[in-house]
Amino acid sequence: MAEVHIRKVVKKYDEVLAVRGIDLDIRDHEFVVLVGPSGCGKTTTLRMIAGLEDITDGEIAIGGDVVNDVPPKDRDIAMVFQNYALYPHMTVHENMSFGLRLKKFPKDEINRRVDEAARILDIKELLDRKPKQLSGGQRQRVAMGRAIVRNPKVFLFDEPLSNLDAKLRVQMRIEIKKVHQKVRTTTVYVTHDQVEAMTLADRVVVMNNGVIEQVGTPNDLYHHPKTRFVAGFIGSPAMNFIPCKLQDEAGELKLRINDGLALPVPPARAGKYVQHKGNGSVLLGLRPEHLTEARAQLDPGVVAFDANLDVTEPMGMETLVYFPINGETVCGRVNPAAGAKEGAPLKMAADLNNMHLIDPKSGLVL
Repeated sequence: MAEVHIRKVVKKYDEVLAVRGIDLDIRDHEFVVLVGPSGCGKTTTLRMIAGLEDITDGEIAIGGDVVNDVPPKDRDIAMVFQNYALYPHMTVHENMSFGLRLKKFPKDEINRRVDEAARILDIKELLDRKPKQLSGGQRQRVAMGRAIVRNPKVFLFDEPLSNLDAKLRVQMRIEIKKVHQKVRTTTVYVTHDQVEAMTLADRVVVMNNGVIEQVGTPNDLYHHPKTRFVAGFIGSPAMNFIPCKLQDEAGELKLRINDGLALPVPPARAGKYVQHKGNGSVLLGLRPEHLTEARAQLDPGVVAFDANLDVTEPMGMETLVYFPINGETVCGRVNPAAGAKEGAPLKMAADLNNMHLIDPKSGLVL
């Protein structure tokens, strides 16, 4: 078993708190991604799991054993770094087998493990090459292969794709997912890229300012964020936040955005939000895909309104449109055939069945 348990872990650099007493349980065989902006504590957390950073307070256990004072080489983990860290004078085979040779594994066993890892990663034809003869993606596969041959309890990935170009990042995401499906080793993966987090993870851990904001499946975080930070961080383009007031108007609960625009809250949501009416300003959270061109027949909970477009971004399969509401720039997604033009009006529709209301003071989703 290779669960990882983090209990009230703190990391302090002099007077700076980098990690603020986090708790996290990572299940056996699970692929967990730590994601967040620079400085949120995700890499520090990974390095504490690896033993490359001392823990100021708290406890980390791997496979049921507390490893606070266990050196990295004895934790039975394998780490894949951002910069590959390959030996330039060694062949791919020698790089992948280096750790096993240090531990005096039999030559037949070394060759068997290297061949198996090379087969999984589709790099068998590269085993006799030197790193300088490889592309960036191939070097990253070799770095992964070096981790796989060790058959560790836990894989740790520290932003492994950040040095690759956009197209190669997509390819390598797919490769990493395939590898995890074949080699079901517990994996902790750090990235600042929320697309990587959403596409790779069984569960995503969103960190901010040294604390864990929310843990959940990609769909949970996308559709049911608990805080404004998570709502705005997960999803691209980001969720729109529109200031408004929750009011009872003629017996109907409405979101009063300005003097000329009030959106009725769907009856299915009214019971949830009625207790917050009259409590001052709130934020309406709507993702761009829930702001679309208005159609002749509107579904229940979908409300039409007029917008004047500032900017359009044709993306091929869709067009992103940007328009102001109460001084805030709002993003919507419309059909390329909707006739969206910069500087022109467009009838838009807000799908309030997928709305979120956020308390601007606490940052909590209501």
